[in-house]
Parts: sequence; structure tokens; C-alpha cells
Amino acid sequence: MRLDEVGRKLSCSTSKISRLENGKGIPKPRDVEDLLRIYGVTADLEMAMLRRLVHESRSRGWWETYTDGLSAERFVLDSPGRYAALETDAAGIASFDLAVLHGLAQTPGYTRSILEALLPRHESWEIDRLVELRRHRQRALVSADGPVRLLDVIDEGALRRVVGSPSVMAGQMERLLELADMPNVVLHVLPFDAGMHRAHSGQFSILEIPDERGSDLVYTESHAGDTYLSDPVDVRLYRAILDDVRARAQDPETSRETLLRYRELHLSGEGADVDRIPGQ
Repeated sequence: MRLDEVGRKLSCSTSKISRLENGKGIPKPRDVEDLLRIYGVTADLEMAMLRRLVHESRSRGWWETYTDGLSAERFVLDSPGRYAALETDAAGIASFDLAVLHGLAQTPGYTRSILEALLPRHESWEIDRLVELRRHRQRALVSADGPVRLLDVIDEGALRRVVGSPSVMAGQMERLLELADMPNVVLHVLPFDAGMHRAHSGQFSILEIPDERGSDLVYTESHAGDTYLSDPVDVRLYRAILDDVRARAQDPETSRETLLRYRELHLSGEGADVDRIPGQ
């Protein structure tokens, strides 16, 4: 495409397009979104990387302190820091937790146990860094600049399965109870007796990004790596799934009672006879 063609589609001068292409100045997120559309970029990975770059272009991302030098892994750690960068831009996060609790809700002990199980080839210092990264991410829930909103629907199986040890799980239940009291956090438990739901096909999070920073995204993980879906059709589909599973879940007060019950279960050690995710 010629400069004048792109300029007409973007409703701007050819000189602006030339400056953007030659790196003269920092592009606005809206310009990048429009150019992605005009140039027909459809690859989720490429789109996510470009969005992240435009947001990081004015300063070094805080997450790089924790991710520099870490080795990537197809599962869980496809590209260290990419999810943290996108989450930083989010005003709200809506999640369905199937097997593992959302990172913003995890205690350090739970995080370490999960990472040691899922990243067996990583060295201890790398796990330490990732635990600290997750703790830093959690500051968003209490940010003085406007805390991020968290809506989390948790499958009961994630509360029942022992991650690390019963004491780790008891501490994790206490953390969830603390979160449930926060005005910007809403927790629902999907009980076993709710039966099978289409949400059980996989864990996911919806990142609600303000218009001036980009567009909403759906984030999923699999053995093939991280996936970021930004097509409005995909986002609407996952919102519908979350709304449906939320409607079948316990209300926040009943969910709190379920969390209290599981805290007592793990404190008693009775949860130790179920399937375990190994860890410390």
C-alpha cells in the first residue's frame, strides 16, 4: 500500500504515516489499532506484541526486573512478562478458574507450589523471581490510583485439590476470604453439584482494557503456549460463557461459607487424601 492510500484510510496526512514508519515519535495506541486493521494483521501473537510495545514505549516495564534472563516455556511461561504487561493496562479482570486460582488471588506458598509443578526445568532462582512477579502484580488490587476490579468464578475442584500441602491450602483459603471482603473483588464458587458446564473446557481470563489503552482481550493457557484473543466476536463469546457459569455459581455470601468450610477442611488435614499438585 502507498502512503497516500494508508493516509486516506487513517484520515491523516502522508507525512504522519511516514513518521510512524520511520520511528519518528511514539505512536498513539489508537493509531496502532487502526493500522493493525488497515494492514490486515490477524495473528494474535503479533497483535499482542505490538500492543504491548506501544504501551511500553515511553519507559521500561516494571515486570522486566523479574523476567530478565528467564527461560521461556511453552506452557505457563510462553513469553515472560507479556501477560503482566497486558494486565497492567487492565481496569478489570474477569476470570474462570478451573484447576488453578487466578494469580492475583494466590499466596506466595501456593504460587511457588504451582510453579514448581508446572515448570520443573526451571531453577530455584527463576521460581523465586516469578513468585515475586506475581506478588507485585497483586498490588494492582490495592492501588491508590484506582484498584483493578476482579470478578473470579472458582470451580470447587480448585478449592478441594491440595496444592503443596494442607497448610498451604489453609493459608490460601484465608487469602480468598480476605479478598472477598474487598469492595473491588467479587468471588463466586461453582459447586460440584452444578454439574458440567461449557466453561469446563478450559480456564480463561478476560482483560478489560480502557479504550485509550487498547481493546479487551481473552487470555488462555494450554500446552501449546499462551493465547490472546482480541476479536470482538471471541471476547463476546467468552463473556457469554462467564455470565452463564456465574449464574450457576453460588452467590458471594454462600461462596464465603464454602471458603470457610474448605479452610477448616485443610486446617484439619482432611484434604490431604485427594489428588495433589506437588510442591513445597
